[in-house]
Amino acid sequence: MSALAADDLGMVKALGRFGIRLLWHPSLSEESGREAIAILDDVVAGRIALDCLCVEGSVLDGPDGTGRFQMLSGTGRAMKDWVAALAVKARHVVAIGSCATFGGLPAGGGNPTGARGLQYAGWDMGGALGKDFRSGSGLPVINISGCAPHPGWVVETLAALSLGDFGPERLDALGRPRAIADHLAHHGCSRNEFYEFKASAVRPSDRGCLMENLGCRATQAPGDCNMRRWNGFGSCTDAGYTCINCTSPGFESPPGPFQETAKVAGIPIGLPLDMPKAWFVALAALSKSATPQRVRTNAHADHVLIPPARRPTKTP
Repeated sequence: MSALAADDLGMVKALGRFGIRLLWHPSLSEESGREAIAILDDVVAGRIALDCLCVEGSVLDGPDGTGRFQMLSGTGRAMKDWVAALAVKARHVVAIGSCATFGGLPAGGGNPTGARGLQYAGWDMGGALGKDFRSGSGLPVINISGCAPHPGWVVETLAALSLGDFGPERLDALGRPRAIADHLAHHGCSRNEFYEFKASAVRPSDRGCLMENLGCRATQAPGDCNMRRWNGFGSCTDAGYTCINCTSPGFESPPGPFQETAKVAGIPIGLPLDMPKAWFVALAALSKSATPQRVRTNAHADHVLIPPARRPTKTP
């Protein structure tokens, strides 16, 4: 559903700009039943070349390693076996969404179904294809994580693969495209002024920073969500919903309830990446002492109560 909103044209036409033809997709293609299975059979048999295998959703290993919790209807064969058979025929393999990359929500709790990503099970390498898997291009699984991933991430990654402009240096340590993962969701957040002064929201409708009380993890979440926006306009934090770091393994099992900040001795457990705890505490205390009244007041309102001061520019 996220990918359908790609660009102004939709996913299929957006990919068509780069000469990419959709061979088959369970929701977007006309073929179903025997026709769809025939396409998969032809790929496995080598009668149809497969440039890129894109997988959505977790791969279920249960029960007892059989994969029979997740069967492809009409084939009598587990999805994990189909994925493995198709992957070895593909020049590139791309996991789309956090379920396909790391296991996602189905892997939460006790994970009774044995849900895994293609090459990761949470933070651990392995997954349905194994840690040593490499596609025909020599690359590991390319992990476009996110719940849901931004449609631009999908189009741009597939476009780069189609143009032959994607090597191992383009991937981070978890196989995510660096064009996405080298940024944080915090970058470009419309609430950054409140973050700077640690002027924190206490209700979802407040305009203040969502980190201190409402569980926002944007300072730890890889992704350019607040830089490229969604649907050309907004983001999770714009809508008052905290970033849950859905591009990282284990986001489905946070240390506390979603939209509540887990703390120890009043200090949030999840601190900005690369920032020592002592520095954060010192900076937070200093920032709060310097918070302008305008920022402090607006942080606890659902609209701007005090606008920025209007003063003429001074010239030397």
